[in-house]
Order: sequence, then C-alpha cells, then structure tokens
Amino acid sequence: MCALGAAVRPGSWLFSVVRGCGAPRAAPPLPPCPERALAAFRGGLGGPEGRRGGGRGPHAGGRRSLTGGKEEAEEAEEEELLRRDFLLPAGAQRVCLLHPDVKWGPGKPQGTRVEWQVVEAQALVHTLDGWSVVDTMVVPTKTPDRKLIFSRGTLERLTEKIRGSPEITAVFLNVERMAAATKKELEAAWGVRVFDRFTVVLHIFRCNARTKEARLQVALAELPLLRSCLKNHVAHLGGRGRDSRNIMGSGESFLQVQQRLLKDKEAKIRKALDRLRRKRLLLGQQRRRREIPVVSVVGYTNCGKTTLIKALTGDAAIQPRDQLFATLDVTAHAGWLPSRVTVIYMDTMGFLSQLPHSLFDSFSATLEDVRHSDLIVHVRDVSHPETELQKASVLSALRALQLPRPLLDCMVEVPNKVDLVPGYRPAEPGAVAVSALLGLGLQELKARLEEAVLRATGRRVLTLRVGLAGPQLSWLHQEATVQAVDVRPEAGVADVKVIISDSAYGRFRKLFPG
Repeated sequence: MCALGAAVRPGSWLFSVVRGCGAPRAAPPLPPCPERALAAFRGGLGGPEGRRGGGRGPHAGGRRSLTGGKEEAEEAEEEELLRRDFLLPAGAQRVCLLHPDVKWGPGKPQGTRVEWQVVEAQALVHTLDGWSVVDTMVVPTKTPDRKLIFSRGTLERLTEKIRGSPEITAVFLNVERMAAATKKELEAAWGVRVFDRFTVVLHIFRCNARTKEARLQVALAELPLLRSCLKNHVAHLGGRGRDSRNIMGSGESFLQVQQRLLKDKEAKIRKALDRLRRKRLLLGQQRRRREIPVVSVVGYTNCGKTTLIKALTGDAAIQPRDQLFATLDVTAHAGWLPSRVTVIYMDTMGFLSQLPHSLFDSFSATLEDVRHSDLIVHVRDVSHPETELQKASVLSALRALQLPRPLLDCMVEVPNKVDLVPGYRPAEPGAVAVSALLGLGLQELKARLEEAVLRATGRRVLTLRVGLAGPQLSWLHQEATVQAVDVRPEAGVADVKVIISDSAYGRFRKLFPG
C-alpha cells in the first residue's frame, strides 16, 4: 500500500477532510469491419482490453512472468490511488444558483450574455443525479476578486434570502474557483454547503469517468482542492497543526506530513499516467503501420458528437446522452467510408467555456490522441444562441494543445442540429451541415470525409488489374492496403481494390509497366 493510502484511513484527518467535502445532507450491431481496426486502439484508450492480453503459449496459465508481475503491481498501485469519496453530497439537492454579474473591468466575461451563462450553469446542476435548481439569482458585483465577492449590503440581503428559504439545501456560486476562506465564510453565513464551478465540473468528470486513465486524471485534477481543504483545516485549528512536531516520530509537523503525502500521491499519479501514455503512443505506432485512418471528433460539450458517430458507423451499442460531459473517456468506433475504406472515429471529451484551467491541464493528456489523428472533425450545435462563442472556445482549446498546423488547417467543420434552424446554410467554405439525429446530410458528409482522409494520408483508392501468375498481387499486399480481390481464373487475372500512396503507385508502375 502506498504511503498516502496508509495515512488516509478511517480515523485519520485527511480521510475525514475528504469525507467532509462529500458528506450527505438529509434530503429527499457494429457493422462487420476488420477486427484489427479496433484491436489497435481499445487497449490504448484506458479500457481493459490490451492491458491483459490473455494466455500465450503452453505456460500461459502457469508460471507468471516478471513483466506480468510488474504490471500487476502497477495496476494495484493505480487502484489504490483511485480510492476516494465523492466531492458533493449524495442524494437529491435543491440548489440556489447564484451568478455574480460583473458589469465592467477585467473580470467581465467577453462575447457572452448573462442569460446564457446562467443556462449553462443550470445545465451543469441538472447533470448531477437528483439535483435541481429551485432558485436563480443574478447579482451585480463590482469587485468579484474580493474575499466575499459581493459588497457587505448585498451579502446581507443574500444571507436573509437564503436563510429564509428552507427549500434551499445548497448554493452553486457560478465562479471558476472559490478560495477556501471564501467558501468557509459563505457557508457559515448562509448555513448551507456552497460549491463553485471547479467542484461541480470535477464531480461530473468523476461520475462520468470510466477508464483508468480518465479516473487518474480526475484524481490529479482534485489535488488542488485537497490542498485547499488542508490549509483551511489547519487555519481552523488556529495554527496548532502547523506547530505540532514529531508526528509519529518523523520530526515533521502535521501540515508537513499531509503536504508530503499529497505530493507523493501527485508524483505517483503522474507516473501512472505516463505509463498509460507510453502504451497509447505504442498502439498509435502500430495503427500507423497498419494504415488505419483515424478521425478525431471534437466539439463543445453536448453538441452531438456521439450522435454523429453513431449515425456514421451504424453502431447500435453507442448510446448518446443529452447532458454535459456525457463523454469523458476517449472511445474508438470503426466505420466505413463510401469506398469501403475502414476508418476509426474517436469520440473525445467535450469542451466548455470557462473550464477551470487545472481541469483542462489534467485532461490534456487524453486529448493528445487528437494530435496523432489523420483528420479532425469539429461538430457544432448551430441551434445554440452562442454557437459562435462555442466555436471560438473549441478552437482556442485546440490551439492550446499545440496541434500540428496542417491538422488544424484541414479540419472539417460540421454544423449539427440544422433541423432546429430552418433554412440554415453554412457560411464557412467546405462545411457540411447535418442533423445527426435525423440523418440529414450524412451522405454528403461521408463523401467529404473520404476526400479529406485520403488527402491527409496521401493515398487514393484504385482498382488495379494484375496477373495471377505474376508477383504483382504479392507486392500489393506488402506495399499497399488491399481492400478486395475479384479473381477471374478464366482470364488469369484479378481486379484488386487498394488504398495506395502516390509514391507506392509510382513504384508499382515502374516495376510492372503495361
């Protein structure tokens, strides 16, 4: 057991802090396509496939290899790092949504309107199971950076309102991050738990994370919150924890011990994530050798990425959900282009405006899969009133990932949900408008994707006639991707459908003229 796991046990302080942050408050068929197309990805996306490869050879069920033992030890350590309690209260909560409206100054959000900021905040709350918004207050403030955010008079009016509403069991303060001291004083004044955007989004991430990699990234992202709770607790003790010496004979104060344990945990999480990243890069190299094109589907959260992938692949197992951050883990789905070329569509985490930086930084490793794709598809919800702002948020996030310029320049834009916008016509050249839910525009989009994929990979689809007795067929199997072979034995020839690069095709014509 790791050092942090040994210290975080029932009865220890850090255990009680984590529990305190989440203590409950009383309140009411894939289409038939090559198996190898998905086998090259699933292990690298954090799923169980690929990490344990099953039996190999006659001794697979007996003697355990040193490598296997090391992997099991690493997995045990990773599982230990993932043991934690929830950040938010369990069960139903009736929330007062409090939005500070900054009228001017550097804290004023640019390019958006207050009503849509409130709508998005409401959607975050409704994403939590059993949570509802019972009251919404937009409160002007001139000093959002001050300790209590609002002026004294405004704070008194808010306190009277919240304490006088027994139906309110929690407050969602729609700011990116509250200081620990701010949270403590507001909760003391209002008598209910107070949560900021960071905590709510992090909790949603934790609920939706399925793979080990995503769960580790959530654990990494929550460390600043644990450090904040730690400092707040020591301050609550009046400094006694800071001055106490010789904890367990170590010569360290209580605060130093807890800080060291959190630092050790962070190092172990980063090490585990680095191991998973190396596995993903290795599998990506295997994919590139097998010449399987990859299309990364990105977009603002709840724009319809998963619904579009389901429409493109026909995979009945894909179940889109109408909520924010329904997709957190990168998932791979095989499909066909019109020429029957197999491609992999990668469903990625949705973006969000004002997403806390530490959360984005923690999940940037997952989005590295986008860097190694052949094509990016940017899905937009054109029915949303702030669709242009959402587009700007996504493009800004993609640029922050420092993706290769050719990959960004060749990105295909897909305005979605056009059935909700009568008469919509995309203004951007090359964009293909669709309704993924109703299937509108999908054939045009598939043709556009095929054109873009073949151009991005430097390949084209050709049907070549070769002799059965010669070496041409064997050469094509080695130098190109053979899709189909139509043998005509009476003529002694075969029509071979291949995906082939221009350079390989030139060599073929040079070696086998005529």
